[in-house]
Amino acid sequence: MATPEDLKYTKDHEWVRVAGDKAYVGITDHAQKQLGDVVFVELPETGARFDASDPFGTVESVKAVTEVYMPLSGSVAEVNAALDDEPELVNTEPYGDGWMIGITLTDKRQLDGLLTAAEYEEYITAESE
Repeated sequence: MATPEDLKYTKDHEWVRVAGDKAYVGITDHAQKQLGDVVFVELPETGARFDASDPFGTVESVKAVTEVYMPLSGSVAEVNAALDDEPELVNTEPYGDGWMIGITLTDKRQLDGLLTAAEYEEYITAESE
């Protein structure tokens, strides 16, 4: 299972990649494996504002419909429009082309509350026991 070291993670199985004053968000490899084949992704409009832990969209797979949660407070600066036509990118490239939204951060200090790759690995191991 892939857990890139350069990302931050949540216990809701989202990842965060910081690039300047923006953060890109998607679901983890672990999450996409649990969901199975993703068939639809619903994402917010650009400009929408969310607080950390607010649901910002849904992922529909052959198994279930699951909400996706904001790991950090901010406003949506970008939406991955490629997922409209290719929702399976969430399965095939969860940390690459399968990203969901780019947000403008309101408080970078919130990053300190997210998990490192090692902490996330420990969390999912304990969760599955």
